[in-house]
Amino acid sequence: MAGIFQPDDVLAGIASSGEKPRLLLHCCCAPCSSYVLEYLLPYFRITALFFNPNIKPREEYDKRAAEMERLLSLEGYRDVAGLLVAGYDVSCFDSAAAPFLEEPEGGERCRVCFELRLGETARHAGLEGFDYFSTTLSVSPHKYAAALNEIGARLAGECGVMYLHSDYKKRGGFARSVELSKEFGLYRQGYCGCVVEF
Repeated sequence: MAGIFQPDDVLAGIASSGEKPRLLLHCCCAPCSSYVLEYLLPYFRITALFFNPNIKPREEYDKRAAEMERLLSLEGYRDVAGLLVAGYDVSCFDSAAAPFLEEPEGGERCRVCFELRLGETARHAGLEGFDYFSTTLSVSPHKYAAALNEIGARLAGECGVMYLHSDYKKRGGFARSVELSKEFGLYRQGYCGCVVEF
């Protein structure tokens, strides 16, 4: 299933069941989350997780976390069950990414970053009894959904929680996130997070 856009069969099954499973959604930032939450809220009881140890400096991390909080205070997003914001600690990213500092965006450094963020999401989802986990990362045109889905599927097997496969940028998802960002005046950062010093 890796690389597909949205699990239409899964969502159709959820819609017909009349039940809303619990989803732990890793959120990279408010702009990306705006569309993904809009899309998924009809199907899931969602808790947002802001775990992004790649973001530097601290002021940028805090700004993005605050913008996530603001997004969830807006009409249409108040049904999100809650927001979990991890404390600021870049040490795990720095250690994991150290061998790949000279690679461009999209290289092995990104894959290591995906592993960290999805890994924490999957572990937390398993410990807290969520039915599914997923990430907003695939809404970005700079993020490879196939890699995210491959990692997510493997972690699902390891943690005992279903992974919701996605490529949220498709079918106008990225364009909708830009539209929503403008509508709500969301802060759109100019870089993913890691600042590589050579």
